[in-house]
Amino acid sequence: MAKNGLKNPPALKPDVLRVIPLGGLGDVGRNMSCYEINGEMLLIDCGVLFPEDDQPGVDLLLPGLDYLDDKLDMIQALALTHGHEDHIGAVPYLLKRRPDIPVYGSRLTLALLEAKLKEHRIKGYQLHVVREGDTAEIGEQFDLEFLAVNHSIPDALAVCVRTDAGTVLNTGDFKMDQLPLDHRITDLRGFGRLGEEGVDLFMVDSTNAEVPGFIKSETEIEPAIERVFEKAQKKLIVACFSSHVHRVQQVLNMAVKHHRKVCFVGRSMIRNMSVARDLGYLHVPGNTLIELRELDKYSDSQVVIVSTGSQGEPLSALARIANREHRDISVGEGDTVLLASSLIPGNENAVYRVINGLTRLGAVVVHKGNALVHVSGHAAAGELLFAYNIVRPRAVMPIHGEIRHLIANAALARSTGVAEENVIVTEDGGVVDLDDGVPHLVGKVDASYIFVDGAGVGEVTEDSLTDRKLLGEEGFISVVAGVNTRESSVISGPAIQARGFAEGEESYDKIRKQIVSELEKAMNDGVDDPHRLQQVVRRTIGRWVSKTYRRRPMIVPVVIAV
Repeated sequence: MAKNGLKNPPALKPDVLRVIPLGGLGDVGRNMSCYEINGEMLLIDCGVLFPEDDQPGVDLLLPGLDYLDDKLDMIQALALTHGHEDHIGAVPYLLKRRPDIPVYGSRLTLALLEAKLKEHRIKGYQLHVVREGDTAEIGEQFDLEFLAVNHSIPDALAVCVRTDAGTVLNTGDFKMDQLPLDHRITDLRGFGRLGEEGVDLFMVDSTNAEVPGFIKSETEIEPAIERVFEKAQKKLIVACFSSHVHRVQQVLNMAVKHHRKVCFVGRSMIRNMSVARDLGYLHVPGNTLIELRELDKYSDSQVVIVSTGSQGEPLSALARIANREHRDISVGEGDTVLLASSLIPGNENAVYRVINGLTRLGAVVVHKGNALVHVSGHAAAGELLFAYNIVRPRAVMPIHGEIRHLIANAALARSTGVAEENVIVTEDGGVVDLDDGVPHLVGKVDASYIFVDGAGVGEVTEDSLTDRKLLGEEGFISVVAGVNTRESSVISGPAIQARGFAEGEESYDKIRKQIVSELEKAMNDGVDDPHRLQQVVRRTIGRWVSKTYRRRPMIVPVVIAV
């Protein structure tokens, strides 16, 4: 029996398309979906999720790649909708399992990905550039069509998947900005054409399904950004996503207008903007850019620093600046910091820690909560309704969002006339079979988090995280004792080491005597197995700590029998 009451799925029947979200349904991140029919498999997106405060030591969370381990030879291709980390960040970890999986995506998406693959030292990869309007035959079972969609990064695509079992349209991340900075609007004509042909399953971005109306255009935030530049008399730092080419372009344009040089800070920012510039997606006038080492040549009012860290990432440039840990950049009274990004759910505490740290140092912090300095890259309810009415799908499967977003999106679909039974709300691992154009939720597979911890992938488990939280919140006690089981006596110790307690060594004298008494009693009762004696120690000291200090530390007993 799988989670949420769904059973393990039945064997896949011939000519039936199986759709499985391996990430992105229940979280805002690690987006990935799997399509299987007649022994062949297609993947769309393969992203990461960034850890929350209750996941100490974790660097990244991957989608359910383990599900693919015994199916790697079936994979015909991976198609990428765009270049954000939550859609391409896990590709290196997939290609480490099978490097020659053909990867399809737009020019910018694949350029950003290739830079990551080189960092991971992956060789033998196969990248295939596509653009809107292109089609591709994948294996024997899949015909793909790529459509332009507008998002907060250039070159985003929706993917139409045609099979003998039916047609699926996956929007990826999209919105309907009618005045985008790159003049590349969502292909509503293409959506309408596919609707006329017949879309059996419409997989739709849910991130802003709870937001009424339409998302404002990127052009509407330029006056607010300009006001920030006009008021900033000293140092100005702008933090945004390292792949938000449009936002960085706006900052570059303002910098030129206000006679400031621009300095990129943060490894991913420097890498991504270099890629975008080389491909012509980022236009940098003249000698606007300077290196970090050149900052000292200019006064604070002559430079704008464009930094990573808009989500409060602990190791980002902005977080290190806020903590006064950055060796080259500091902020002080009268400096200005602009957070030009949305707040991703789950990152609130980290972001507000950075804001408070910067404010404590005297900086003026401008963010979406106090000025119109950012607009979302995801369609709001009005745009989603528009999409449903254009496509008129037979069935809908909300994707990309927490459960509340998925449910809100499902309600929008139903309001446009999609039948109740044809709106599929599931979370990661839900198995949907499309049989002759009709979808059925038939089971669930394991799509659990895979934790990346330093160089380790999948080695950290939920139990490991529980231990880490316990260590951080409750402390640690180790007890080492030597016993002679034949004579039922304690011959050394018990030695007690504790961390996370303020008490001194003398506070343990009483419990030492109690541990000796309990061990000798157990041995006199015939207990001579070291493991069982360790449990005696654990129970004894656990009761003492709970009663005396009302704490539940991690207890590590070691009993050595001679």
